[in-house]
Amino acid sequence: MRIVIIGCGYVGLTAAACFAEMGNYVTCVDIDEKKIEKLKNGILPIYEPGLEQMLLKNSKNNNLFFTTDVAEAIKNSEIAIITVDTPMGADGSADLQHVLAVAKAIGETMVHKLIVVDKSTVPIGTADQVKATIQEALDQRGENIEFNVVSNPEFLKEGAAIDDFMKPDRVVIGADSDYAFQKMKELYSPFFRTHDRFITMDIRSAEMTKYAANTMLASKISFMNEIANICELVGADANMVRIGIGSDNRIGYSFIYPGAGYGGSCFPKDVKALKKIAEEHGYKARLISAVENVNDAQKLVIAQKITKRFGEDLNGLIFALWGLAFKPGTDDMREAPATYVVKELTRRGAKVQAYDPKAMTEAQEHYLKGENNVQYFDTKYEVVKDADALILLTEWKEFRSPDFEEIKQLLKHPIIFDGRNQYNAFHLEDQGFEYYQIGK
Repeated sequence: MRIVIIGCGYVGLTAAACFAEMGNYVTCVDIDEKKIEKLKNGILPIYEPGLEQMLLKNSKNNNLFFTTDVAEAIKNSEIAIITVDTPMGADGSADLQHVLAVAKAIGETMVHKLIVVDKSTVPIGTADQVKATIQEALDQRGENIEFNVVSNPEFLKEGAAIDDFMKPDRVVIGADSDYAFQKMKELYSPFFRTHDRFITMDIRSAEMTKYAANTMLASKISFMNEIANICELVGADANMVRIGIGSDNRIGYSFIYPGAGYGGSCFPKDVKALKKIAEEHGYKARLISAVENVNDAQKLVIAQKITKRFGEDLNGLIFALWGLAFKPGTDDMREAPATYVVKELTRRGAKVQAYDPKAMTEAQEHYLKGENNVQYFDTKYEVVKDADALILLTEWKEFRSPDFEEIKQLLKHPIIFDGRNQYNAFHLEDQGFEYYQIGK
């Protein structure tokens, strides 16, 4: 099939690479000329394991193309997939200006029957707006061209997006015509052997499914962090509690690890957006509000443990930080707990020595830009030298089994603050460390 993907961000590039991998002809469109030129030269704007190799391979095989010419790309395509950003507005709602601008461009340039797919995370009812915008542009041209608008939410995990796309748990399609369902089934059929993973529904239910899924996962994280905070007060061990409840098949182990809170591009934005959608319809989403409030507070729990140990004034102290990205396997720092912890420590006069395998450029150029009391190092052990304590905030594999004896020798004081509960408390305490974790 011939596909155009409009928006060369995280979702767009992942979808483009995977569709091309299955033999489709895919054209990626973006208005950012510099980004397109870099992509043509094999330079990606994001880090995602396996993505660069797949993009380069399919570009070389002439299955994958990059352009700023939306008209030419749409003219040669059967399916147009919208993957532009829907940034969070000041009131928490999703900003649809980019989605509707793409819809207008499609209506202004399409020349034959087309399936238009919303893959960006959008509020319920967006497909109706996209359809109206395309139709208005066609009417202004005096054209009567048939098209269908489809909702196809993505469920990719950063750090495992290629695997998620190539082996999906499910593919959700919201449409209002048999033709659209059939074309989408044809597009996705190479990705699964059994068709029970291809789930069809009405458009609004598909749009709602993405918000419900992410908010459910965020709820599990906030619930476990709430339990961890109570465990600390009553003398229980949250890690033991996690094992106790996770063994129940109705609960499971996924997303119940105590930590420093969730971040990234999806959970924070989608939780806020769903709360806003409820408010706009006269409903107060109390549980969703609580999920958000718990998470906001959780991002500062490690900083609070530090001030409890060292005092409110941190002038003259140096903290080594392992991990800047909101999770391992990505360079994404959007709403990362590290951003909040670093700013709180430096606000109190501390200096931070930071290391992350992938996210240091993002930190320096965007999220921690202008933070003069933050210094970046090339290895995990360099940051530890002469620091008063070590903080772990991202559970990269290279942090899982470090040389604790070397860490002890490099630190001024053998103190570790673990925001991801990675280490064995008894083992560290036996080695003479002060060890602080979440939920104990």
